[in-house]
Amino acid sequence: SSRKFLGLRELAGKMAKRLPGRLERTAKKADEYARGIMTGGTLFEELGFYYVGPVDGHDMNQLVHILRNLRDAEDVGPVLVHVITEKGRGYTPAESAGDKYHAVSKFNVVTGEQKKGPPGPPSYTSVFSRELVRQAATDNRIVTITAAMPSGTGLDKFAKAYPDRFFDVGIAEQHAVTFAAGMATEGLRPFCAIY
Repeated sequence: SSRKFLGLRELAGKMAKRLPGRLERTAKKADEYARGIMTGGTLFEELGFYYVGPVDGHDMNQLVHILRNLRDAEDVGPVLVHVITEKGRGYTPAESAGDKYHAVSKFNVVTGEQKKGPPGPPSYTSVFSRELVRQAATDNRIVTITAAMPSGTGLDKFAKAYPDRFFDVGIAEQHAVTFAAGMATEGLRPFCAIY
């Protein structure tokens, strides 16, 4: 993302435009392949993005420097910055609980224990979860899908009762919905639970 690199790339692009059509296309492909070898972002480049990454999202000095370079760059078009982070990095309770600490209420910072509010009526999630498990006992076409949110959506209880009918697609909400649609076309009754 440095000014020197972007300037050199822009100069090479201007020079390539002065070449005959076939040579210009070859020069452009050479640039794409060189960047692909260096960064692995050829897919994004093919989609018209200027790809930068992967970048360590925990190195704030590097990340801020890259973002400033890209902010100040001229004529790079749409930019995709590939930033890699670890959820809860440096905070053991969050690191060891893949499905917790995305959004939290009050909690003890030392132990990670969340403080529960006073009891009230049952939550929508608990009613949904209980009824879904009950209905699945008599209908084996019911399946559930979530995108890395089993406990927050109440599907963790379904997963324990029917592990072969529970699908967690990871952080891929769009895939979860498409997956559910595909299952429905085959006669299943998918429940796709996403925040």
